[in-house]
Amino acid sequence: MLSYLTRWMSRGAVQALKGASSRPHPVKTPRIGNQTLAAASLPIPGGSPGVRQAQAMDRERLLQIEWDDGSCSLYPFTWLRDNCQCPLCMLQSAQARSLLLSDLDVHTGMDQVQLMDNKVSITWPDQHSSVFEPDWLKKRCFSTEARQALQEELFLNEREYWDSGLQIPTLDFKEVLHDDKTALAWLEALRRIGIVYLTGAPVEQGQVARLSQRIGYLRLTFYGHTWQVQDKAMANNVAYTSGKLSLHTDYPALHHPPGVQFLHCIRQAEQGGESEVVDGFHMAEQLRTEDPEAFNILSSVRVDFTDSGADYCDFSVQSKHHIIDVDTEGRVVRINYNNATRDSVLDLPLNQVQPFYSSLKAFVDLLSRPENMFTYKMKPGDLVTFDNWRLLHGRKSYVSHSVQKNRNSTRHLEGAYLDWDEVMSRLRILRKTARGDI
Repeated sequence: MLSYLTRWMSRGAVQALKGASSRPHPVKTPRIGNQTLAAASLPIPGGSPGVRQAQAMDRERLLQIEWDDGSCSLYPFTWLRDNCQCPLCMLQSAQARSLLLSDLDVHTGMDQVQLMDNKVSITWPDQHSSVFEPDWLKKRCFSTEARQALQEELFLNEREYWDSGLQIPTLDFKEVLHDDKTALAWLEALRRIGIVYLTGAPVEQGQVARLSQRIGYLRLTFYGHTWQVQDKAMANNVAYTSGKLSLHTDYPALHHPPGVQFLHCIRQAEQGGESEVVDGFHMAEQLRTEDPEAFNILSSVRVDFTDSGADYCDFSVQSKHHIIDVDTEGRVVRINYNNATRDSVLDLPLNQVQPFYSSLKAFVDLLSRPENMFTYKMKPGDLVTFDNWRLLHGRKSYVSHSVQKNRNSTRHLEGAYLDWDEVMSRLRILRKTARGDI
């Protein structure tokens, strides 16, 4: 069940998981120079890449590094000077650049390059010196393969797609709080698969805030740091009713919707209240294949969303989003869709209105196919964490007992948001502490 996850997680992290997605998704230098100025370095024990030779190509303004494995890397002079690691150019205590761009000669040459103890030492025309560690340089090679590998290491952009056959990765709530390897498994699965189930949380409010401290801090919104999903009189949100919730992402009415959502079950309804989730990235890719025109419309037309009322404070928010956000390479990076807060304002030319509706209907019909939707029912003490930029989630209607004034039997979930910046920050830190990554 977990075999394909071993590509992404440390052995300890994988062993911490009890379940995982069943359907993986397959994702997808020239040598030039004039003059050799340094050569013949022996490999350094302990895994650091050995530099065979370094050459400055003055005409191309590139430094060429030939590694002991025979591979070659090229580095622009300007980039090297901009990224000098010395105390004059870097604030070491903050690992931040202190060299001002206004002081950088973007057409700099290079006076000399030497190899010293397998390090690359450069003397610039103003006689400033820069020394670079070989592993630091190798990691930042400008080849397509090296750049892709580093971006994947930094951002974990590859995803595992799934459908109705999903087996949700499941972990123990207390182990996530107290064990770094388990916490790492949680966050890696959250990033790759988009949803992780935690069991054994105390059946009382405050657990989503407690879990957030494992990462950093909660995202404050107009509904508060945390919020109570219950059937309420004069509800200021459709979630605060007992009716069916259609598949949606939370808070597209904000220009920067929350990236991650926590929901903790404190009480469950006796009848109804099942949760539904769909992999929005997977569905967007299916739409791209089945109906390219609809995909192009939903990824290019900006739609208005709105939300107003009073909770943590009074609010009136407006935003504009593509239903499907893609990056410069065409990769799907976020779904923005909530039918309840989609505004009646539709800022489109008249001839684009019907094609927009037809495209959105095609996407929603795709989301609603039984083979694409996973349904589950939370029990008290269960806590689900999921990617709000990727998953669309919904809820079946339930029988509320509030009409009988028995508030203790009313379905009650506590929710909270975080941003992906905080989550990814903690993931990178845990990779160092739990796995020893550099």
